[in-house]
Amino acid sequence: MRNQGIPILGRNAHEIIEGDCLDVLSALDEESIQCCVTSPPYWGLRDYDHPSQVGAEESPDQYVSHLVAIFAEVRRALRQDGTVWLNIGDAYARNGGTGGHGPNAIVGNTRKLIQKRNCRVPPVWGLKDKDLIGLPWRVAFALQEDGWFLRSRITWVKKTAMPESVKDRPTSSTEEIFLFSKSKRYYYNPYGFREPSGANLRNFWHLGPDPSGYGHKAVYPRELARRCILLGSRPDDVILDPFGGSGTTSVAAEETGRRSIMIELNPEYVAIAHERQRLAAPFVKTKGGSR
Repeated sequence: MRNQGIPILGRNAHEIIEGDCLDVLSALDEESIQCCVTSPPYWGLRDYDHPSQVGAEESPDQYVSHLVAIFAEVRRALRQDGTVWLNIGDAYARNGGTGGHGPNAIVGNTRKLIQKRNCRVPPVWGLKDKDLIGLPWRVAFALQEDGWFLRSRITWVKKTAMPESVKDRPTSSTEEIFLFSKSKRYYYNPYGFREPSGANLRNFWHLGPDPSGYGHKAVYPRELARRCILLGSRPDDVILDPFGGSGTTSVAAEETGRRSIMIELNPEYVAIAHERQRLAAPFVKTKGGSR
C-alpha cells in the first residue's frame, strides 16, 4: 500500500516525518502533491551525521544520480500540473586548499572530513584542480534528461554572502533556483508574487538570511520558499519538502495558507521544525488576499 504510514492531511495540516526521503516518498500517494520546494544538502560540504545522508557520495556524479532517483519519486507523487523549485549550490574541485571562508571552507562539522571535494579532484567530467564543478546545472540537465521540463533558472543574490580570500576570481555570492514542471502545461500563478512596480517577477531575487539559523547549518530564507509557494500553488494545496531541515518550507506553507509534508533524516532538526511550526504565524485572509 503506497501511503502506508503517511497520514491523510486535514485542512491546514502540516506533517513532519523523520526518515530517509526515498523511503518516505515511495509511501506517498501518486499525484498527491502540488508543489515541491526544497534545497538538498550540497555535495561534500557538511556532515549531517547519518549513513543515508545526501551529499556524502564518493563523487559528484554519484550525487547527481542519487538526486535523480529521489526526484523520480517526487515526480510520481506530484500532480500532473505540479512544479518543483530546487535550490542547489556549486563547488570547486580542489586538491586540498581548504580554508575558513567561501564554498570550499572547512565548516564546523567536518569530523569525518566529508568535504571530499577538497581532498582530491574527482575523476569525472574532465575535472581539474580549481575547476568550478557546475553542480547545479549538472543536476538540472540530469533531471531534464530524466523527463522533467526545465522551465526557469532564478539567480538568488545573497545580501550577506560569505567572504572569500580568493585573488584569482570574483567572490561567489549567488546560488541557483530551478523551476521544473512535471508536464508541458502546469500551474503557475504570475500574480502570486509581483515586482514592486507591479511587473511580472524577474528571475533575479535579492534575499538576505532570516534572523536566526534555528540550529541548522544551512537555512535558506523563508522569503525564498514563500515566493515559490505563492507562484506554484493555490491556497490549501499540499507543499512537499523532501529535505526539510529546520522546517523553513513548512513554516512558509503555514503562513501562506497551504498544507505541507516535510521529510527530514536528522531527529534534532525534526524537533526544531516541530517547534518552528508551533510558533508559525497562521494564515489570515484579508480583503487584499493573504496577510
